[in-house]
Amino acid sequence: MHVLAAKQATRTIPIVFVNSGDPVASGLVTSLARPGGNVTGLSTIGPDLIGKCLERLPQAVPGVSRVAVLWQPGDVPERTEKDMVKRAEAAGRALGMRLQFVETRSPADIDRAFSEMTGARAGALAVLPSTMLFGERRRLVDLAAKNRLPAVYSSRDFVDAGGLMSYGPDFADLFRRAATYVDKILKGAKPGDLPVEQPTKLELVINLKTAKALGLAIPPSLLQRADQIIE
Repeated sequence: MHVLAAKQATRTIPIVFVNSGDPVASGLVTSLARPGGNVTGLSTIGPDLIGKCLERLPQAVPGVSRVAVLWQPGDVPERTEKDMVKRAEAAGRALGMRLQFVETRSPADIDRAFSEMTGARAGALAVLPSTMLFGERRRLVDLAAKNRLPAVYSSRDFVDAGGLMSYGPDFADLFRRAATYVDKILKGAKPGDLPVEQPTKLELVINLKTAKALGLAIPPSLLQRADQIIE
């Protein structure tokens, strides 16, 4: 993690981060309320993000029961990883879904992962936040389309690349918030006294062109809740 490397390099220069996963588990800060040290910022992974992503699938794909969950072990601290999986499992049970966790440790695993999903007859796909998977987003979107898998992502960048839908932080809003932190520090505030913020604004983005290609009719009730619709 680049932010952690920066923290290890200096204890005096203020550091403001965005997109760090769980900053407590990774050792960036002591706590969200009182970070301590010279680091603070905004975490992109709220406690209920995974469950809320899964909730969107049956709204877009009625009757879906078997869902593949693509994830990258080791991308985040072990504590965060276990919590993400635990929350996904709980959300799946509540929604009556059978989740199939599919590991991808490198780009070389992606084709095998999709073969595993289709072999298990997955009816939809959820992609967990991951640095590597984000970098491979166009490939993931193309493979989801090729295998006719409706997919939900935690970043709108996947939808901009042709993915079906995303539910996650508004990164533009996060970077604006980060700028206010920098301003406060420049005016004398100590990073360790500024609480780490988690996402307060989550955006739902839907790609209707992709929905049509998959033969899905997105219900008006879901479209009305969308922050942006790509046609």
